[in-house]
Amino acid sequence: MIKLIAAACLAVVPCTVLHAQSNADPIIMTIAGVDVPRSEFEYSYNKNNTEGVIDKKSVEEYVDLFINYKLKVQAALDARIDTTTAFRQEFAQYRDQQVRPTFVTDADMLEEAHNVYNQTKESIGPDGLVSAGHILMLIPQKATDEQQREAKRRIDSVYTALKAGADFEALAKQVSQDPGSARRGGMLGWFSRHQMVKEFEDVAFALQPGEMSKPFLSPYGWHIILMKERKQLEPFEFHHENIMKFLEQRGAREAIIDRKLSAQAKAAGADVTQEQLLEQRADSLSAVDAEMRYLIKEYHDGLLLYEISNSTIWDKAAKDEAALATFFKKNKKKYQWDAPRFKGIAYHVKEQSDVKAVVNCIKKLKFEDWNEALRTTFNNDSVLRIRAEKGLFKQGDNKLIDRECFKVADVQVDSVKGFPIDAVYGKMLKKPQDYTDVRGLVTADLQDEMERYWVADLRKKYPVIINKEILKTVNKHE
Repeated sequence: MIKLIAAACLAVVPCTVLHAQSNADPIIMTIAGVDVPRSEFEYSYNKNNTEGVIDKKSVEEYVDLFINYKLKVQAALDARIDTTTAFRQEFAQYRDQQVRPTFVTDADMLEEAHNVYNQTKESIGPDGLVSAGHILMLIPQKATDEQQREAKRRIDSVYTALKAGADFEALAKQVSQDPGSARRGGMLGWFSRHQMVKEFEDVAFALQPGEMSKPFLSPYGWHIILMKERKQLEPFEFHHENIMKFLEQRGAREAIIDRKLSAQAKAAGADVTQEQLLEQRADSLSAVDAEMRYLIKEYHDGLLLYEISNSTIWDKAAKDEAALATFFKKNKKKYQWDAPRFKGIAYHVKEQSDVKAVVNCIKKLKFEDWNEALRTTFNNDSVLRIRAEKGLFKQGDNKLIDRECFKVADVQVDSVKGFPIDAVYGKMLKKPQDYTDVRGLVTADLQDEMERYWVADLRKKYPVIINKEILKTVNKHE
């Protein structure tokens, strides 16, 4: 969140010197020569001060946050970040997430649902749907004559048992060699023509509910079918809800949008692209819908803010080793620990000789170079000689270090399989020696300081005019 910074050069003037403004949406402030209507400020304020926000701001407190935000965006515009290909592509993605859904309507989805239903009904055909179960005796490909005779003998035996009153589903679970349906007592569920092999389909659709076929042969083997039910496809309304869920899951909205954009671009002529159509739609929506206008602007300005802040403050501070070292040296008293730390490694090796070899490998190196040196020296091939954990440890972070360095008597160190020898190397620190020991804190503080200076410079560079009378009306007008 943007930090609250004292307004060093804030210019406050009477509303009479502000630019001409609409009575319905008056200008609440002018920043770097750009008018800000009250509705834009209210949108930003209300969105960032909802009931769930812990650090809620009053309107007056939010003014400085808003101004600083706008000043940084202006700096990004002056730096022409908005003209870069990377920015334009990323912004278009965010913008299109909001704009693309407006190309599809509920009527479009309903039409698509009817298309799915009609296609399904046509594919089912006049014979409708059947629900049946079967028992299968598989005949392997290139089966021998004996294997074929055995399959026929077994299916005849099953058929005899069924004719004598055996329960179809129980028998299917016991003997059917179609494992998927066997678990369900042979039941296949509802199917239509052209979903099964022809030999199976012809027999199934010749049966009436309750009838059982004689054994018959298909490319898979011998079958017996028990017909359970037959029906025609229910009316559209019966399936409407499920079809709509199916369409949503399959991304039908996006498909409709793509079709519409393609058709519109084609109709508009060779020089018109889908990207241009999306941009035009965003402009037309923004003209009539303030929420959409400010949401798209929020994406646009937020990306600009990120890019300018990253290049000017965040990334710059994180990579400036000299500045970090200098900042730490000037503010050492700020970075104290409530307890000592151990700066080093806890390691485990296979051979006693490697205990000393590890120390010799890293003792003259910078702390940040230890891992690479250990990897290339001890674990640079298929044979691993060391397991190590490097860091800045406080008591409780590592059991081996607790025992060896913090002298915790009752700690139980877990053995590392295949690496039976434990050792540590490093030193105890009562306080940070340099910025690398508290790098995260120093980096954050340096970034804060750089931002304060940056905002102060922006306040000097860009004029800011606030209409205090209009400010008093925020969220208090009809």
